[in-house]
Parts: sequence; C-alpha cells; structure tokens
Amino acid sequence: MKKKLLSLALILNTLIYAQEHYTVDELIIKSLENSPDLHISQLNYNASEKRYDSAFSAYLPSIDISASVGQISQSATYNLPSADDTILIGKLSLKQIIYDFGKTGGETESRKFHSQSYKMENMQKISNKKRDVKNAYYSVLKSLALIDVQKENLKLNKSQLYRAKRYFEAGIRTKIDVSDAEVQVIKAKLELNKAEYNLKLSYAELDKVVGFTETLHEYTVFSKTLHLETLYDSLSPYNFNLKESIEFAYTHRYEVKKELANIKMSQAQTSTVNAEYFPSLYVTANYLSQQADSYQIYIPETKWDAMINLNWNLYKGGDTQAREEEKRINSSISHAQLLHTKLLIKKNITTAFINLYKIKDTLQLDQSLVKVSNEKFDQASKRYEHGLSDYIELQEARQGYIDAKATLVVDYYNYYIAIAVLDNAIGK
Repeated sequence: MKKKLLSLALILNTLIYAQEHYTVDELIIKSLENSPDLHISQLNYNASEKRYDSAFSAYLPSIDISASVGQISQSATYNLPSADDTILIGKLSLKQIIYDFGKTGGETESRKFHSQSYKMENMQKISNKKRDVKNAYYSVLKSLALIDVQKENLKLNKSQLYRAKRYFEAGIRTKIDVSDAEVQVIKAKLELNKAEYNLKLSYAELDKVVGFTETLHEYTVFSKTLHLETLYDSLSPYNFNLKESIEFAYTHRYEVKKELANIKMSQAQTSTVNAEYFPSLYVTANYLSQQADSYQIYIPETKWDAMINLNWNLYKGGDTQAREEEKRINSSISHAQLLHTKLLIKKNITTAFINLYKIKDTLQLDQSLVKVSNEKFDQASKRYEHGLSDYIELQEARQGYIDAKATLVVDYYNYYIAIAVLDNAIGK
C-alpha cells in the first residue's frame, strides 16, 4: 500500500512540475490568444463594424418623443382674461428618408469598405504574427542543434587531449601537443557556453513573440533528430515558381485587399459628396397632445400632421465642390497606393524567393562539405596517430569538420525561416 501511495505521489509531482511542450502550430495559437497588438487590431475592426451599423441606421425611421410641463401667464386681452395656468405637452415625431440621391447609400458603403480595410489590416497582422512565431521557433531549433554540434566539438577535443597526454607519457609527442589540446578544450567549452546562452536568448525572443508574460515560464519546443547525411533530401519543397508566387500574392495578400477596400471607400465617399448637389426627400409625421386648465377651450388638446418634405441646398459657398475635388484626389491616392503596395510585394517576394533557393543550393554543398570534412578529419587523425603530421593539421581538420556541421544545421533551419518569410510575402 505504501509503495502504491509513493508511486502516486511521484506521478502527481511529475505532472505538477512537468514542462510544457509546444509544436510550432501550438505556439501560433498561443500567440493569437496572447498578443496585445492583435487584440488592439481586432477591437479596431469591431469598432469599424459599429460605425457601419451607425451609418446604416440612416435608412431606418427616426422616432422622437418629448414631454413638457410648466406655467404660462397671460395679461387680459380681448379674447382671454388675465390668468396663470399649468400646461402639459406631449409630442411624438417621426422622420423617414425617402430618397436622397445616394447620400445615405454612399455614406453606408464608405463605412462598409472602411470596415473591410480594418479587417484586412487585422488579417495581415495575424499573418505577420505567424511568420514571426515560425522565425523565433526555428531560431530556437537552430540554437539547440548548434549546442549538439558544440557538445560533439568538446567531446572530440577531450578525446584529443587524452590521446595527447598518452602520447606525451609514452615519449611519442612533445608537451606542446598537450598544451595545444588543453587550449582547444577550453575554447570548445567557451563555444558550448556561448551556444547555451544563445539558446536562452532565442527562447526570450520566442516568449516575446508568443506573448508569454510570466516571469518564469518553463517550456520546451518540439524538435526532431537531424540526420545530417540525408538533410538535403528531407527538405520540404516549395510548390510555386516566382511568377506563380507573385500572381498568388496579388490575389491573396491582405495588404492588396486592404488597398482595394480603400479604393472602394474613396469611390463611395465621392458619391456621397456628389449627391449633395441634389435634394433630399423625406416624410415627417407629428402628433401633439396638450392639456391646460384655464386655457383649455383655446388650446387644442391634440394635433397631428404628416408631410412630405424636400430639402435642397442651392449654394454653400463652394464647400461641396471643394470636398468633391478632395475625394477625387483621395481616390487617386488610393489607386497609387495600391500600385505602390504591389511593387513592394513583388520586390519582397522576389528577394524572398531568391534567398530561399540560394539557401537550398547552399545546403546541398553544405552536406557534401560535411561528408568530405569528416573524411579529412578521419585521415588527419590517422596521420597524426602514425606520426605523419603535426597537431596543427589535425586541429585544422577537426575545426573544419565542426564548422561544416554548424553551417549545415544553420542553413537547414534558415531554409524553413525563408519559407515562412516567403509564405507571408505571398499571403499564405
């Protein structure tokens, strides 16, 4: 029984203190939940929807009710005696637009496309957040892989130090080889120490991007074992060529959709101003109820009216014409901004596309270099063992092998960072 309780306690303790473990998709979801900049962007979009609702309400009738109570006093006249009186008044009014030549419609359309612009801006920020999380995630994986490389480097240097001491004790090698090996061990420890601190910095950047605000949030990221000899063959392909990438971006990039919404908003605003040259037609209805004491026979108890009204401004000192020109200028600016956005997108995609394939081609050479460097290091070790070379040749071969491995894993994760950048650039 005691053993069972002890086992249960150990399990509970493990569950309590176990670190969280995240994949890149889980980190993206966390970032969407935690990021204040995305929350602000979403609230701006929500507010823009309410402004559209406010503009649309102009299509619906406006109903007002008012009530008054007070004292009235009148001097003696031919018809009425001098008297003070209390009066109660209640009034119900209704106003309904019939036709205004597009004033209300233009304003409503303007608010609708303004809301769409906010929505596209919010979606673009979400896309950017996904890119940033992927970049930070792969930077952590890169740091982890570099730690493994530096651990191997330290292991090789310790092995060489052990061998140098044995050779020195046997009188085969001089003391300088032992000293050189000790120096290299210390250097390897320094490089491993730097790699471990770089991992902490990578996690700090990931914390910021994802939105982990806790003072101490212990977690790890999902990583897979790298097989360096087949690393290039394991790369995920990119399915679009450059032309297809640019065309895809022009259709799907949220910044393009935002500028298209801004153009439609400018057109709707121009229509609203143009409609001011024409009259507005609306219907009104009023119902009035009054009650008095002394003046009751002279004041009607109820009164109502229903009218069709025409309101037409003939001149406002050139205000309408000036605002019309302003809206046309804004529309031209929106078209120019769309063209400018497309040019920037094309440049960004071209740069990201070239960078992706530059890294991919480099990776193939990196993998070959690791293989050749490993062979060279093995040959240098045998030559040193048989007294055919000095320690400097062995050291250079070992360092070349370690540098080649480090470059390979760095470029491997840079490839996936480049894919994240390119996916973001085309609007995926």
